[in-house]
Amino acid sequence: MGLNNRVKNRSAGSANEKIAGQPITAYQLGKSAGAWRNGAGTESDGQDTNSQNRPTRHLTKTARSLIIYFSRSGSTELLASKIAKQTSADLLEIVVERPYAASYPQTLSRANLERESANFPELNLQVPDLSRYETIYLGYPIWAMTLAHPMTAFLMANGRQLTHKQIAPFMTEGGYGQGNSVERIQDILENQGSQKNRFVPALVVDGNQVDQADKRVAAWVAQVQSGD
Repeated sequence: MGLNNRVKNRSAGSANEKIAGQPITAYQLGKSAGAWRNGAGTESDGQDTNSQNRPTRHLTKTARSLIIYFSRSGSTELLASKIAKQTSADLLEIVVERPYAASYPQTLSRANLERESANFPELNLQVPDLSRYETIYLGYPIWAMTLAHPMTAFLMANGRQLTHKQIAPFMTEGGYGQGNSVERIQDILENQGSQKNRFVPALVVDGNQVDQADKRVAAWVAQVQSGD
């Protein structure tokens, strides 16, 4: 039985949520702590959430905030959708030229090589003019206690456009916290010439519990908007 059929035949992972009108499958949901293994072994659809969906891209002429996110196995995408429900923010999914494998060991091997060589993935998306946004929500999974490489690549290419923005990081992780991911964002933005950024304390959610995070999301969004 193939991966897609195995996923269809189980209830775990069904989020019953949508983002920009498209259904979300988050492969870690419903797993116990023992089965989840802090995220180790979590499969994906092999296309970074896009095997059945178009990459999320919802841009308007009036929004003052933008949610930019990368998601491999769907949990960060689900968290982004919950933030979108609480805000009038636009949405932009980071897409890499060569998606990460459905296999966790294969993805881990590739991510380790990218980190060791600092050869981060090539992106495949058209970035809108970021100058009109006041708040940028940055969403990503934690990889090896730091920023996931697609978000690193995005910031290295576009960080200068985030000058004078309020930055609101949100992330899913395997039970060990945010690592140095926020400091990594700050360093990249500084190196790219971005100035006078205001950082909101990060929203950090276990990847297998995003479906239970509505109250936390609402409280965090209120904190972000109070500084908008």
